[in-house]
Amino acid sequence: MFQETPIFSRLVDERGDIPAQVRGEAERIQRDLARVLRQAPASPLSTPRNSPGPTAPFTAL
Repeated sequence: MFQETPIFSRLVDERGDIPAQVRGEAERIQRDLARVLRQAPASPLSTPRNSPGPTAPFTAL
């Protein structure tokens, strides 16, 4: 990705490898999201047309 510099090495020693931690967390979230999306029920857009839906409130004239 980029060439390591002395200041980056010192920051990693002091604070840890934050970019690597962020990448790892992003990969974990992506795996979790993929698993959830595979298990998700059908979206409301795929419900049959004859199913009841929201109705407008009654207004008196």
